[in-house]
Amino acid sequence: MATYEAMEVDMMSRVGDEEEDVQQDAASEAAKQASREEVDSRSVFVNNIHIACTPEEVQQHFESCGTVNRVTIRSGGFAYVEFLGIEAAQEALKLNESELHGRQLKVLAKRTNYPGMRQSRPRYVNPYPFFYPSYGYGRFPRYRRPNRYRPYN
Repeated sequence: MATYEAMEVDMMSRVGDEEEDVQQDAASEAAKQASREEVDSRSVFVNNIHIACTPEEVQQHFESCGTVNRVTIRSGGFAYVEFLGIEAAQEALKLNESELHGRQLKVLAKRTNYPGMRQSRPRYVNPYPFFYPSYGYGRFPRYRRPNRYRPYN
């Protein structure tokens, strides 16, 4: 009888440890999300950057707004500029439609990515695949008659 009680106490302590781990994980995730939001509040998104533009040139362009902490240029012609203060990021938004390398820049506030949030639409699924088969292209495909056996045509 004592062994069952000892096993029950051991199992209860394990469950308690797992609950503490889950609470710690949730707290650490909340802290990470808060730090991401804080960094994103002092960052801006810059679109239409020339392919030959370097991070140093982008940093010099935004230096008038405040101290630049980091510049990240992506291959799609856009960049993220992180400042040391929120006020500098607000000043950088005023540089919208300024020119760099002969291109008009579009400066927007950086948005925070939330896990599990999708921006794209789901793919169209045909509710009647037997009656409207997906021959051809587009959402409403062309109708195609099935081949029938015609012995006298």
